[in-house]
Amino acid sequence: MFDSDYLPYAVAVIIALPFLVFTKQFVNSFVRLKKQEINFLATKSNSEIKLQALERMTLFLERLKPSNLVMKFDKGLQTHEFVFLTEKNITEEFEYNASQQLYISKSSWQDILTSKSNIMQLLHKTYEDMNENSKLEDFKTIFLMNYVNSEDYISDTIENLRKELNKII
Repeated sequence: MFDSDYLPYAVAVIIALPFLVFTKQFVNSFVRLKKQEINFLATKSNSEIKLQALERMTLFLERLKPSNLVMKFDKGLQTHEFVFLTEKNITEEFEYNASQQLYISKSSWQDILTSKSNIMQLLHKTYEDMNENSKLEDFKTIFLMNYVNSEDYISDTIENLRKELNKII
């Protein structure tokens, strides 16, 4: 039936065929697991970047609170100097952190913009409502009181960032 010259080759093929099938399955499984590992690491890395962005923007918001702003700068400044330096400081820190908008949700970024804008408006409105002879300490007190008597939009924004963080973790 078979030529005896081909018998060793036929036996070799019969023995090698299962090994080739198992090897192919092993390689396919290995490649699939490596792809899953790469996806997991990419997701983990992305989550870490988002976490860092949320941390940085939370720190920015904390620094934006009037209770922290009034502690900055020399007490010997004139009120208009304090307003100018505070606005400059807020703008510079915001610009430094502006790239974080890539890693946080659009609504959270909008909340941060609104908080910044509200603080700037409050700073200017308080200054405009003061008379020219008002002392810096009076300005700071009124600035703080105006914030306390309004909606705590900074804390609300931080709470929204916390909720966004909980979605990531």
